[in-house]
Amino acid sequence: MGEPTTGPLAGVTVVSIEQAVSAPMCTRTLADFGARVIKVEHPRGGDFARHYDDVVHGLAAHFVWANRGKESVTLDLKNPDGMAILHRLLDNADVFVSNLAPGATAALGLAPDDLTRSHPDVVVMEIDGYGAGGPLSHKRAYDLLIQAEAGVCAVTGGPGAPAKPGPPIADVCSGLYGALAILAMLHGKRRGASGAPSVGSVSLFDTAVELMGYALTYTRHTGVDQQPLGMSSPAVAPYGAYATADGHTVVLGTTNDREWQRLARELIGRPDLADDPAYAGNADRVLRRAELDAALADWCARHDLADIQDRADAAGIGNSQYNTPGEVNAHPHLAARDRWRRIDTPAGPVPSLLPPPIIAGYDPPMGAVPGLGEHTDAVLAEAGFGATDIDRFRESGAIGSAAADTAQTKG
Repeated sequence: MGEPTTGPLAGVTVVSIEQAVSAPMCTRTLADFGARVIKVEHPRGGDFARHYDDVVHGLAAHFVWANRGKESVTLDLKNPDGMAILHRLLDNADVFVSNLAPGATAALGLAPDDLTRSHPDVVVMEIDGYGAGGPLSHKRAYDLLIQAEAGVCAVTGGPGAPAKPGPPIADVCSGLYGALAILAMLHGKRRGASGAPSVGSVSLFDTAVELMGYALTYTRHTGVDQQPLGMSSPAVAPYGAYATADGHTVVLGTTNDREWQRLARELIGRPDLADDPAYAGNADRVLRRAELDAALADWCARHDLADIQDRADAAGIGNSQYNTPGEVNAHPHLAARDRWRRIDTPAGPVPSLLPPPIIAGYDPPMGAVPGLGEHTDAVLAEAGFGATDIDRFRESGAIGSAAADTAQTKG
């Protein structure tokens, strides 16, 4: 227990009331940079992502992924003692993050305006579904719902078969935008800038719409809703996935006319295609995508994956192998670059990937995944509450019982 002693955010304390993915990814990112994160959970069950499944030695995969490096404190915020404890924690915090249901923080007296008055030095970040002031602001929001509403599913999958991208991109990207905004606000406060903002919000809907930038721009200026193309892109051609002679799938792409010339001449040996004015520009090739896909599919079907990739690399053509999650877990590029670590959990050590940012001279702390309420007593004692106080809080239900916390973590 206690804050990390190194890292760009060492000395920053974050208090969060968070569920599922978006806010947990925001605070996990801050923890990866060295911030101390105190995760406030309800004594009965805690973050509902703890119970999505039990595949990580009895723990949930989502929770293990998004919650390393945090301290778990159980508080019933509808109990006056629980709310008083939260405000004591905020007295010594730098950042408060939440992603509760619409209206929940206001009902608890924890809306941004409330916290600006009660804790003016705390940076407040609220992550919600649709943002304030619109006809959908009252609605609950989950990643799939947001991706459907924002048009993401319409540009994923295949024609007539829309799909949700596998990763929860609205959740994750909202968390990252939240972390970025927090860093910006902390920077402004530390510079002592006059009127530096200390309250921010990010909505999943706005984030998903931002990720739709190309599709929205194209449609606004053409009036055409582009159809999804599976493992391809409506923007460029040829660009897609092709079966190889040895049963793999190779992904090949061109992004400009020079690459097209190299692909046609040097990779697949088709100077006739390279010389044909019908394929000269990218817009021409997009119109004739099916013809080019057929040519590449025919060539790839006659070559093994390794041969294709060697030839593509030599010709300066982007390429990759289609992999399953199991193959990525064993990916040699991750192993060669030492990207895996082991982190502690209530169920024992498990593998975890380092965060993507690499900062010279800094090793991310890769702290433990907390058990429900694991740090309650220690954090309350640090905040100035004595053993008698803690016993009283436990008796009143303001905090969870240690025995119940352990059982819920393992159950």
